[in-house]
This record gives sequence, C-alpha cells and structure tokens, in this order.
Amino acid sequence: MATSPCHAHTPDDLAPAGVSICQAGGGSLRSDILVVGSGPGGAITATLLAEAGREVILLEEGGWVSQEQCLPFSRDEMIRTYRHGGITAAMGRPALAYVEACCVGGGSEINAGLYHRTPPDILAAWRRDWGVEALTPEDLEPHFVAGERELGVIHHPGDPAPSSHKLRIGAERLGWRAMEVPRWYSYQPLPVGANNPDGKRFSEQRNAMSRTFIPRFRQAGGQLIARLRVDRIRKRSGLWEVVAMPTCAATKAAPVVFLADTLFLAAGTIGTPTLLRRNLLSRRAGNTFASHPTIKITARFPEVVNPPGSGIGVHQVKGFSPRFGFGCAVSSPPYLAMGMIDHPRDLPLIAHESERMAIYYAMARGQGRVVAHRLLPQPIPFWRMTPVQWQDLTEALHKLAQLLFEAGADTLWPTIAGSEPLNSRADLARLPALLPAHLTRLMTIHLTGSCPMGSAAKGAVTDSFGRVHGQEGLYVCDASLLCDAPGVNPQGSLMALVRRNALRFLGQA
Repeated sequence: MATSPCHAHTPDDLAPAGVSICQAGGGSLRSDILVVGSGPGGAITATLLAEAGREVILLEEGGWVSQEQCLPFSRDEMIRTYRHGGITAAMGRPALAYVEACCVGGGSEINAGLYHRTPPDILAAWRRDWGVEALTPEDLEPHFVAGERELGVIHHPGDPAPSSHKLRIGAERLGWRAMEVPRWYSYQPLPVGANNPDGKRFSEQRNAMSRTFIPRFRQAGGQLIARLRVDRIRKRSGLWEVVAMPTCAATKAAPVVFLADTLFLAAGTIGTPTLLRRNLLSRRAGNTFASHPTIKITARFPEVVNPPGSGIGVHQVKGFSPRFGFGCAVSSPPYLAMGMIDHPRDLPLIAHESERMAIYYAMARGQGRVVAHRLLPQPIPFWRMTPVQWQDLTEALHKLAQLLFEAGADTLWPTIAGSEPLNSRADLARLPALLPAHLTRLMTIHLTGSCPMGSAAKGAVTDSFGRVHGQEGLYVCDASLLCDAPGVNPQGSLMALVRRNALRFLGQA
C-alpha cells in the first residue's frame, strides 16, 4: 500500500542540523499541519504556514543531497536524487519514459530551473473547462511576482551555452522567434585563471528548495523529517492519521504515526493520486494526468557547442505553442549516451566528439491516467496521444530538424529506432510523415493534472484552492493540481498556485 519507493542511496549524514533522517521508526507525532512531500509545492506551502505561526511537520520520502555532493546532470546525481535512478515509464504505445525526483527539495533539485508564467490562454481554458475560480492573470500576478523575487528568477548575465545560441540562430534564420528563458539561479563572476580552466565567466547555483524555502521553513520552527514514505491515511476522531515507513533502515522498521488537524499532499503527480485512491479518499484522483511528450534529436556541429561545464541551454521556441515547442536538453556525456541509444553504430562518437554534440527536443501534449489499487505493489501510469497530437509532434520533429540544419548542424540523430542519421537538408524527406508509435522513443519531465482543481461538477478532484472535494482538512499542493499540461515548464505555474492557495488557507488572500 505504499507509493513507488525511492531506491536512491545518499549520504544522509551530511544533512544540515535540524533535518531529521528517520532511521528506526516507531512512535507517533502530533502537529497542527502535516505536509507530505518537500518539492516546490510542499516546501512553499509548509514554509508559508510555518511563518504564519502554525505548527508544521514536513515529510520527505527521499534523503538529503546537497548540490555540492554530486555534479549536476551527472550519472551520480541521477542515482542519488531520481526515483528508481530515473528508470520510470508510463505504459502506452510507445511507453513514455519520465523522471521524478526523490530527495529533499524534489524536482527543484534536479531540473534546469527554467521559469515561465502560465500563458493567459491556458488560464482561460482552465477557468472555462474546469470551473477554476480566481485564476486570471491579474489574480496570479502578485504570486508570480513574489515567487520570482523569492527564488531570484533572472536571465543569464553572460553568454548562454553555445548550444543554446545554435537554437536561436536557426530559429531567426527561419523567421521564428526564440526566447531566452529566465531561471531561478544565482550567478557569481569568476576570475579567469588557473582555478577557472574552462574560461567560464560566472559560476551558477540552483536556488532550489534546499537553499531557499526549506531553510526558511526550519528558521520558522518547522520540522523536516526525511526518509519516510507515507503508507496509509485515514480520518480518526477528527484528526488525520498518517502512517509512514522509514526508507533507509537496514532492518525491518516499525512505522511512524502522525496525527494532524490538516493534511497537505505534495507527493507528486503519480504519488498524490496513488495515496488518495488507495486510501479511498477520492475516486476521481488519477483518472487523468497530463504531460509534454518529448522527442529528441542529437545534433553534431563542425565546431564546439558543448564545452565542459556549459550547462543547459536557455533558449526555447514557443511560437507554435500550445501545440508544440522546441528547446535545448541536457547534453552531458551520460545524457548523450541515452540520446544515441537508437543509433548504436554511432554511439562511440561520444567518446571523442561530445563537445561538438548537443541534444534538442520537440514537445507536444498528451494525457493519461494513474491506476492505483491496494492490491498493486506500485501505481501504474498509462498515457496516450490523440491523432491530432501525434501529428503535432511529427510536425514539431520536422521543424526542429530543419532549424538545426539552418543553424549549421552536419548530422542529426532522432530518437526513432532503426532510423538512419540525417546528413543534409535533403535527408529531411526521409523523416516519417507520421511518427511510428512502435519505433519512436519519447520521454517527459513534466507530469501534471492527476488531481485537477476546479468544480466538482466538472470532474475536478479538488476545489479551486486545493481542498479535496468531500474531505475536510485534506489538501493537494503539487503539480497534480494543474488541469492540463500548460505548454511551458510548469513549475512557475505550480509555485504561484500553491502560494495563492496557502494564503487563502490562512485567510490572507
């Protein structure tokens, strides 16, 4: 009856003072508010409630992994901070590989920090189709502004990665607009010298939850307990009883029981509906989920575009949104190896040409559901795309390949099994008119919409402010609240919404 376990191995002894790592289990704890999940939704909610004087306990299934412990976007980071080391997939044709964080701070610790406000047309659709209240751009403006200030959302102060410039150059030559996306990163000037062999002008650091809201939460008196996986939830004598199991004990451990007046779930788009369904708290939870299915192209250029430490590109093409968009993907050697898995003959090129190679993506929209039952050891996500969405993704792949040749690429490797590399513009005619479902390899890092907010009459799981329909004192505060895939990186939308909802809960909005 547990959600998908996290198998990451982390040196929890390096956790800062005030972060409890559950080892043995047993006993019970009482609090005013319990928040399950320390990603952006849970951390922001817990912090605002603690700073308002509420007694709050924040639980996290994963361990503590500081940014200094492993190189960003490395194999080590994947093993330590991703659920199942990043080997997770939604069933479908084809299967949709996805990644979820499993560590203190959640997805903010592993993503590129690319920030978008929710597009106004998406907000209008959610108001119309789901009956969500107080969701105009004007309603969310103060919450966007506050989040951008608190996380330090800014544009890169120097020159972005050369691979990012390639996307911009190709788009401009085709008359498409490429935008530079801001990030929640801090930048510090670096001296050029012996200690800076790569010639980088700035050091950069994610303003993740472990560096921003979680320290604020602890300063406000909140208690964070890591390495606890929630198993059972029920209402007893007017309180929420939550049973959790330690995930790092060497031997079979006793459960820990929590009692709280109010319970907030931020266990993620897969984990939150799983807890609601398995504990008979919502029959609608998991009936939907939304994603941005993504196809990738590894491109090689005559010159260096991916020097060591160049990071992820910050340019995106959004002129075709919400149907599809393009962007730069992580291009470290481990990710290049995964990107070339459909081209084993050329895989050895990475060993000596990785600095000339970079990965780009085209993303569309898809939907699915999360099946969770007491008799199933793990939740099973399913997904699908409509024929129109398949056509959108196919068109996106064609346009992305065209853009990369315009930018000067000499070879393209799409993630289509059995396909041949593309070596010139003339080869674009060999791309399929419709992507073959049984050969196309897709992935996503954006999962949303499994507990959509809005009117009960519209089929929503929660009301407009995150309270689960039919349940007093039970709230959702993660990306499962979003009604659909927003067509942009979703964490900016999530952070504004949970801030709005927390202040509403406190009677301050």
